[in-house]
Formats: sequence, C-alpha cells, structure tokens
Amino acid sequence: MKILLIRVSSLGDVLHNLPLVDDLHRHYPGAQIDWVVEEAYVSLLQLHPGIRRIIPYAQRRWRKHLGQAAVRQEIRGFIQTLRSESYDLILETQGLLKTGIILGLAKKAPGGRKIGLANGTAGSGYEGISRIFHDQSIATDPYTHAVDRGRLVAAKAIGKELNTPASFGLLPPSLEAPWKPAGIYIVFFHGTAGAAKKWARANWIALAAKLASTGMPVLLPWGNEEEKKEAEAMATAIPQASVLPRLSMMEAVLLAHSARLAIGVDTGLTHIAAAYETPTVEIYTASPRWKTEGNWSPRIRNTGDAGKIPSVDEVYAAAMELLN
Repeated sequence: MKILLIRVSSLGDVLHNLPLVDDLHRHYPGAQIDWVVEEAYVSLLQLHPGIRRIIPYAQRRWRKHLGQAAVRQEIRGFIQTLRSESYDLILETQGLLKTGIILGLAKKAPGGRKIGLANGTAGSGYEGISRIFHDQSIATDPYTHAVDRGRLVAAKAIGKELNTPASFGLLPPSLEAPWKPAGIYIVFFHGTAGAAKKWARANWIALAAKLASTGMPVLLPWGNEEEKKEAEAMATAIPQASVLPRLSMMEAVLLAHSARLAIGVDTGLTHIAAAYETPTVEIYTASPRWKTEGNWSPRIRNTGDAGKIPSVDEVYAAAMELLN
C-alpha cells in the first residue's frame, strides 16, 4: 500500500496531522507513507519512523524568486519527485488551492484515489476550489478538533472507525545541546505570533514566583527579536530563569521533549510538548480551546479559553497537579 499525505504548513497543523501516520500503519502494516511538507518542517517529520519519504515544498521561498532560473529548476525538480511514485491513496487535509494543486499533480496507481476535505472548520482556512482535484470529498463537523479532522478524513477514506487516542509517534531528537541543564527544568513557551494569544508578562513572573519552591530552573526560549526582549525582561524579575540562545527547530523540539514541565500559550512548541506527552499546561486566551487542546493524555492540562484568560492561580494549580 502506497500512501501520500499532503499537509504543507504550519508547524502546529503539520504536527496535528501526524497521528494519521500511526492510524494508517495500524490498518495497513508495512504501508509506504510519503508526505509533502514545507521545507521548514522536514526535520520534524524525520523524527517519525513511519514516514518513508519526505518531499520538501518551498512555495514561500519560491514565490519570492520566481525570476531566478535555479528556482524554476527547483520547482520542476519538485514536480518530478512528486510524480516519481504512483499512490494507492492520496490524502490532502489542508483544503487550500495550493495543496489541491499538489494533489492534482500527484500520480494515482491503477484504482488509486485522491481524497480531500469537503468543507472547512471554524476558524480554519479553507478554499472550496480545492475540491476540483478530489475523487472524493469528505465532510467533517465545523467544530472538529484540529487533530481529529485529518484523522476522520483518513478513517472515512478507508472505511474505518476512529476509536483510538491520537498517537503522534515522534522519536526524540538526538543532538548535543550545551544550553540544556544537567537536571530537570521548567520551560515557559511565552512567545506566539498572535498578540492576542499572549499571557501578560506579570502573569509569567507571578507564576515563576509560585514555582520557585520546586527548585527547578525556568528556561525562556524565543523565536525573534521581540520575543527575545520579552524573555530578557522576564528574566530580570525571575531569579531562577535563564534566556536561551536562538534554537534550531530540532533544539526547540528537544527542549519541549525533555522538560519536566512545559507551560505555554497556544503555539506550535507548546503543542509539540503535548504531543510528546511531556507534562504540559496549555494557556488559552484568545483562540478557542476546543480546536487544539491536548485531549489525548492525562499528562496535559488545558486552561482558559477564547476571551477567558486563566488566572495565575489556575495555571499554577494545573502545573502542581502534573508535578505531584
């Protein structure tokens, strides 16, 4: 059985699509599963032993340099690689025109099927024109969890029921990390692209004061200069905190995997910690909790909701439940 998955971005969405791999292997032992993904997330997928081949896609970079002959050659190479295999099942779970076009370019084996989303879900991007590339369009409830959406499409495509918890199947990264403490630590994933999703600096500082009794250091990662300045400002008020250097994707994944406790806002690295079932407290402030909350493990606590910012005491109580 040869299967192709098409989910190119973003970090959280690619992560939430990963349980399809274990689902499909459960029903098709020995299946060959390939995946088309944005080049920035190739290293994440390489941590899953159930994915045979990863096909990098680089639209974000390509569209900036379409006038360059080397870029046009790279696009031709992508298409050639994509079409070098014929697949029995091709699943496109993003529902956008760009991913529909990839679906259209991919090759089916005799009797193969191209399957995608019939509709979007609340708060998610969806472009109905993508359906023109489908052999079958599968509908989901508009309020389907981000992890369940892709899983349901796959389950319906192969005529199975979705009756097992999500399994992400990621191995831990194997790399040296000189910034990593020798002992256990807490990580605060405070940074996120959406300002409304942030938790106030004063809350993080007050939470750290409550957690000081654990004796664990608090690590503060960052992804851009604004987040770095915020981390530095937080660290001046948190005696046990240290600001990390800029981390690569794999270093950030290792940080999430190895923590004794991860506390973070609704962002990709928080969800990675939850996927590894690291004890994780997720903080929701502006985005709806139903959409991405960690609901597959007792080692995850979800606090707050859209328009319901959790208090410091609420987050602290959730953290202590996981530590005790």
